[in-house]
Amino acid sequence: MFSVLVVFAIAVAVPVPSSAAGTGRPGLDLDSATIPTLQTLMDRGLLTSVELTRTYLGRIRTLDDKIHAVLTVDRSALAQAAASDRRRRTGHTRGPLDGIPVLLKDNIDTRGLATTAGSRALLAKAPARDATIVHRLRAEGAVILGKTNLSEWANFRSTNATSGWSGVGAQTNNPYVLDRNPCGSSSGSGAGVAASLAQVAIGTETDGSIVCPAGNNGVVGHKPSLGLVSRTGIAPISAEQDTAGPMARHVVDVAITMSVLQGRDPADPATANYPASQPADYAKLLRPGALRGARIGVWRQAGIDQDVDRVVAGTVATLRARGATVVEVDLPYREEFGAVELPALISEFTRDLPAYLARRPGVQKTLAELVEFNRQDPVELSRFGQELFEQALTAPGTDDPAYQQWRATATSLARRSIDETMAADNLDAIVSPTNGPAWRTTYGHGDDGFLLESSGPAAVSGYPNIAVPAGYAGELPIGVSFFAGRWSDATVLALAAAYETANPVRHPPRYLPTA
Repeated sequence: MFSVLVVFAIAVAVPVPSSAAGTGRPGLDLDSATIPTLQTLMDRGLLTSVELTRTYLGRIRTLDDKIHAVLTVDRSALAQAAASDRRRRTGHTRGPLDGIPVLLKDNIDTRGLATTAGSRALLAKAPARDATIVHRLRAEGAVILGKTNLSEWANFRSTNATSGWSGVGAQTNNPYVLDRNPCGSSSGSGAGVAASLAQVAIGTETDGSIVCPAGNNGVVGHKPSLGLVSRTGIAPISAEQDTAGPMARHVVDVAITMSVLQGRDPADPATANYPASQPADYAKLLRPGALRGARIGVWRQAGIDQDVDRVVAGTVATLRARGATVVEVDLPYREEFGAVELPALISEFTRDLPAYLARRPGVQKTLAELVEFNRQDPVELSRFGQELFEQALTAPGTDDPAYQQWRATATSLARRSIDETMAADNLDAIVSPTNGPAWRTTYGHGDDGFLLESSGPAAVSGYPNIAVPAGYAGELPIGVSFFAGRWSDATVLALAAAYETANPVRHPPRYLPTA
């Protein structure tokens, strides 16, 4: 939490009406529309990027008072959309993201827009430069719509934090049931996409912060292999686990966005290992029959929640019906690497956050300064403390042998957990529940109703993990996650897309006040 060319069923006519589409195109059903659908409509002159962007802005105005997903809207969004429309009219469209509105988690540097990681300490001055991934999005013509709320400092300030709360944006709510938690730390990105406030959002993850909000909010979230996507210009926790990744309502949109985000960055050494064989266009690899002949391990985590057990049983039945061989598995070493993950992350935080702050003019430069700012600020400590910040002040440095042993143990055992499990049964991927039903949002006891997760092995190992909607507990979404070995992003995307097609359970939120 901290943290074969096939594009399925492309519509060629304006989709069915939506009841809250905003003021741009009232007849456009954004919830069901995919990027390929939208591009087809724009190519045929049935829709413009300006109309699409105006529609999303209208939804933000209409709905976000209930959800609190969006911190700020980019005032240049309509001008960006108009530029995209001009390119299209003259035959210079840049690619499948041209004209598509995208929201960015507010720990991703965005030129001219406040980038705060949810902290009031970073409100003083906006970044002067875009993060590398924002530069890549702009270069492909995406419309930067605005910034989303998050669990402050990506859920790495307090041991007792409530997910989705920040000093800047207050509490993001789950759009399915508003008194339930959206999970974190990419809370606004998950909730905003679920509510159709953008076509795509970018989240970040250290451990669970993309896939858990995807699960809780009933959307798709892909945590890429470490090193596939640049982290330059993103407020960090740990260079050993952090990555950015896309969140959307449909796997195909996540695949298209991943193709834009990925790539080497000389400023991020992790991307030097990016393999030349990595696909340039993931969407071209999606095919409805990807499950046939696949060998998939199921890590059920049975007995924790009956609704999760029911959804996982349904998932297994779907996989088998589509021709997959399903093997029951349990992942080893979880307690061992889990015991040293947090100490390692705290030491890495003391190295990586000050290095990021040094590149941000006009803000605090040290953890000690941030701790003191929070003590003096009337809002920052109003809901929970800053225990992790305080622990970081005295944590061993990354040159300390104790730290080095923690990290070596965490990474090696997490990788063995997945690699050995997959090798033992010749598996293509492992599937497990992403989340339990969203818990009531409260303060004083952290995420008190948080039941289960499956993010740890992939997060700590640096392996890919994608969450996809799988079912509901009443109105509360439950997702399943597909994960596998390093650089197997194309495999898990393809399996998730085939599963999504076989199990089209997702429905839009109804914004219920309580369950």
